[in-house]
Amino acid sequence: MHYLVATDGSTVSDRAVEHAADEASVRDADLEVVHVLTPETKLVDGDIVLPGEASAVDHAEGILDAAVETAADAAEGGAVAIETQLLTGRPASAITEYAENAGVDAVFVGHRGRSETPGAVGSVAKSVIDKASVPVTVTR
Repeated sequence: MHYLVATDGSTVSDRAVEHAADEASVRDADLEVVHVLTPETKLVDGDIVLPGEASAVDHAEGILDAAVETAADAAEGGAVAIETQLLTGRPASAITEYAENAGVDAVFVGHRGRSETPGAVGSVAKSVIDKASVPVTVTR
């Protein structure tokens, strides 16, 4: 089995990473952690950067490294193979297209990302649910 979990570095996505790693450990699945660099500009360490610039890529790789550490801790010593992938584009489309091409068996996402807007499920999670061809688990 092959699971995919998307992270944006938020607390909610950390919980998705933990849950995905736990499930991968129990089901003897490989785990792929992805992060999407979006087409919008971002504020990183006080500087405005565009995706593709070195600082944006470095920041994204830091998010992936932290997620791998979170996943390894959550797997509690289970033999889970963890890989990472940096994607670009609109988050839901990039996640679901990659999942389709990589042949994953399930996708895990947080119910909302860095947005502070209250609500049950964020727009990225909703779009992943709508576009995915495999089961999607949304964590709180």
